[in-house]
Amino acid sequence: MARRSISSRGRTEAKASIATGKKVLKQEVVEINGHCIEPKAARDALVRWGRKHFRPFPWRNTKDSYAVLMAELMLHRTQVAQVTPVYTRFMARFPDLESLAAAPKRRVANLLRKLGLQWRIDLIPATARALMADFNGTVPRDKVALCGLGGVSDYIASAVRCFAFDEPEPLIDTNTVRIVGRLFGLPMKDSSRRNPIFKQAMSELLDRKRPRAYNYALLDHAHTVCRKRDPDCEVCPLLRWCVFGHGTMVARGKAVQKNSFLKCRPTRRIFETADLKTENE
Repeated sequence: MARRSISSRGRTEAKASIATGKKVLKQEVVEINGHCIEPKAARDALVRWGRKHFRPFPWRNTKDSYAVLMAELMLHRTQVAQVTPVYTRFMARFPDLESLAAAPKRRVANLLRKLGLQWRIDLIPATARALMADFNGTVPRDKVALCGLGGVSDYIASAVRCFAFDEPEPLIDTNTVRIVGRLFGLPMKDSSRRNPIFKQAMSELLDRKRPRAYNYALLDHAHTVCRKRDPDCEVCPLLRWCVFGHGTMVARGKAVQKNSFLKCRPTRRIFETADLKTENE
């Protein structure tokens, strides 16, 4: 089995191969395993794509923290197609925390039963009551406080902070990690979302000025283009930077634009070298 030495380095200021007259522009570069990406250009490309391919689910048209939290709890381990009609009826019946906290358990359960997961049916009204009692009927912005709520994972807390409060939170799950792993040619496992290399790369690539637009685009990209099976590399807005995409296109006999930022000189090392197997091998 072929093995490859992977060394990850975080954000660096490196001289890219771009010159304007006599001036050489310094570019912010993320480099892993000798493969460099200029993150601003990648962010811009993804956000532009995201605007054109935005999926307008009802919970995406609001910054109401209660609505966002309810959507994220419903979406946990559940397909979007299942959640959409349930969410719409749920929000019409319980438009705020107060109405949900006061609702009989049976009425809430009847609406949520189609989503399955009994623990979630019990959890959602309990969460509403806890927010009324402990946070004066509001959803906290603080991540530690959010994670202290029953059933709120690190991902759900990050999503609420990003989509309701515009906080620059990387969204790290199996789908978003797949995009980053393919970009840098890293191996992917079920545990990759807990790997510090992936976490660092996700944080470095995050668009901190447009976190909502960036993360929505990332989620849509993972669902419609960078799919687990049969990815549509030819239409990918990140193709010019993607190790996996290059390999896929070459295998299909297709031409692809070469990455201009493959050569860089990072100034600091974040992660030590480890032997890993890449996805394309």
